[in-house]
Amino acid sequence: MSPVSAGLVLWRPGAGGPEILLVHPGGPYWRGKDAAAWSIPKGLAEPDEDLLAAALRETEEEVGHRVEAQFEPLSPCRLPGGKTVHAWLAQADLDLSDLRSNLFEMEWPPHSGRMQSFPEVDQAAYVAPDAARLKIHRGQRPIIEEAILRLTSPA
Repeated sequence: MSPVSAGLVLWRPGAGGPEILLVHPGGPYWRGKDAAAWSIPKGLAEPDEDLLAAALRETEEEVGHRVEAQFEPLSPCRLPGGKTVHAWLAQADLDLSDLRSNLFEMEWPPHSGRMQSFPEVDQAAYVAPDAARLKIHRGQRPIIEEAILRLTSPA
């Protein structure tokens, strides 16, 4: 069975319209990369785990905040690598000044035999829709496009 991820597309009202929360992956591979490098807060769901519960857990692990809101499901998105991402849209204005992310370990530098710890997420920011389109990882663009459409279409 293909891996399944779950995440949240969080937004807040901004002076120029809605702003979408994106997170930048930590670790040496992503350092210095911006365009098409960011993600929604998300992660792998455990087998038989409720997907919204997984999205909430992963978001809390990546940004250090528990989100309580009304959640609107977005269409599942299959990434080029085969993983399917399930996401929910919700309004939440998180204080990003105290970003707290889980750590992961990897051998760095490669083939050195030394293990180092890195944050899963090293930055988080609310960005305007046009910036979100540029920053989001290519595979997640359909998620962002659907969210933007829902946020900017007249009711």
